[in-house]
Amino acid sequence: MKYIQGTTEFLVQEDTAVTLGKFDGVHRGHQKLIQRIQDLKKNGLNSVVFTMNPGKKTLLLTEEEQKEILTRQGVDYVVRCPFIPQISHMKPEEFIDQILIRQLHAKQIVVGPDFRFGYQRQGDCRLLEQLQGRYGYRLVVEKKEYRGEREISSTYIKEALCAGDIELTNELLGYPFPIIGEVKHGRRIGRTLGIPTMNLIPSEEKMLPPNGVYISKTVIDEKTYPGITNIGVKPTVGGTSFRGAETYLFDFEQDLYGKRIEIQLCRYVRPEKKFCSLEELKERMKIDISVGKGYFDE
Repeated sequence: MKYIQGTTEFLVQEDTAVTLGKFDGVHRGHQKLIQRIQDLKKNGLNSVVFTMNPGKKTLLLTEEEQKEILTRQGVDYVVRCPFIPQISHMKPEEFIDQILIRQLHAKQIVVGPDFRFGYQRQGDCRLLEQLQGRYGYRLVVEKKEYRGEREISSTYIKEALCAGDIELTNELLGYPFPIIGEVKHGRRIGRTLGIPTMNLIPSEEKMLPPNGVYISKTVIDEKTYPGITNIGVKPTVGGTSFRGAETYLFDFEQDLYGKRIEIQLCRYVRPEKKFCSLEELKERMKIDISVGKGYFDE
């Protein structure tokens, strides 16, 4: 996959099938659009995901995580365009002409029914349909993806995540909720308890579930290991000013400091709690580990 970001001077030479949107969760609805442009490869078209850089706000996926998930989708190009006046002030037809046709060489455009674009969101599917003949592309409007009667959306997923319903979150995403980053040095208290843990410090814009213990899987060098993860501030050992992810892997001995890993949350176990002593914390962690192992044994 070729990843293009931070510039408006991108250019794709090949004929392409393009899908556009925020792709802030790369959830099942987004995957439906991506699958359609992948299907068009049989027509000799390269697949392109075009998304705008949303800037600093609460995100289901960080930029690094979004890139990783899109890589797994197998697309040929991801264009992460900066949302600057040069782009945001384009009239809709100018956007079609300059971005979609001249720079992305689009022959097929795939969007959802509520897709809007151009200055003050003046462009829509109707305009894209009307201008097909003029610019030589074909438009595909994909229906929304639903769970029951509710549309799958980033808003729905954020509601589930905020409620700590990881299993629903994962169902809506179509993959386990990820936390990707570099293992940082902690206070090594887990090691003194005989339960060594590794620490990630997610970026500030990364949305996290409620503080607590979760059953998790961790991907290291393309291998997956079972474990448990605490999301929170570690109140028993003095607390921190930030929310982190602290993971214990079952029967795992390697030193991972400085390693890039991916934690995948599977199920909520209990809320984070301040224990009266390290010994009490250790006993509770043993119970959590037992619950986690039981989950994977199932």
